[in-house]
Amino acid sequence: MEGDIDMPANAKGPVMPVLMTQDVGNTDLPYLLYDGRGPTLILLHATGFTPWLWHPIARELASSYRIIAPYMCDYRIEDPEKGGLGWAKIARDVAALLSSIDIDDTFLVGHSMGATICTIANAAHGVKAKGMVLIEPIFLSDDFYRVKITVKDHPLASLAIKRRNYWKNESEAMDYLRSRELFKKWNDEMLELYVAYGMEPKEGGGLQLVCKPEMEAGLFMGGAQYNPWPLLPEVSCPVLVIEGENSDTKNFVDFKRIVSMLKKGSHAVVKDAGHLIPMEQPSIIAAVINDFVKNIQSA
Repeated sequence: MEGDIDMPANAKGPVMPVLMTQDVGNTDLPYLLYDGRGPTLILLHATGFTPWLWHPIARELASSYRIIAPYMCDYRIEDPEKGGLGWAKIARDVAALLSSIDIDDTFLVGHSMGATICTIANAAHGVKAKGMVLIEPIFLSDDFYRVKITVKDHPLASLAIKRRNYWKNESEAMDYLRSRELFKKWNDEMLELYVAYGMEPKEGGGLQLVCKPEMEAGLFMGGAQYNPWPLLPEVSCPVLVIEGENSDTKNFVDFKRIVSMLKKGSHAVVKDAGHLIPMEQPSIIAAVINDFVKNIQSA
């Protein structure tokens, strides 16, 4: 299946993706395709978000790359109280997607959950990569993966499942987003993309989140099912780990340890950025990705 995308008014430029789906085994995995010429980039989004938030970055890169951005929120429904949707399962599905559409030896780019899934897909499911850019990857303490945890005890799932999930209209949704600290550094285009594709009409009127609170909680819970740390030494390609200068993720993710365990790891800090670097500074991230790829190709 494929379909045209209508972008919000603030989505600049003529570059538009095509919405595709691919059978990955008992379910279809949707993805956005920017069918440009050049190396292939796989963009994997963060927990609770959608691939449409990659659009400002993809738009800047689409003239030089073929870009595929899977949508990893609700293509499989798993009960958060039963462990949620495991990140290793998502990584396997991403591998199946790329195999099915004959994508091999690509560049993997992931943000937060997506960065960890990049690592699992590469090291555990055979997705060959010429290089990886891991933006604020989520690698928790080893102890976290050894214990069974409930939604109410999970620091992120317990918040996600209580997330607000109703707005009367787009105007109210935009006002709400602008009032929240999480979204204060997003520009209008990013906010409009979030409302246009991160929300949907609710039965009876109003808007609700596409990635519903229980789905987001299920994704957070799924991150506890599989310890990715042992995979890092198995990654043979160059890897750039990116950290936000002001991100609170550093309180529970040891970025320097991640880099030290990689054979070809490097580390960069984006100034004046929090955890959501791609949404806060899309042009910087587009430039970093482009420079990373060009450096590998010229080596």
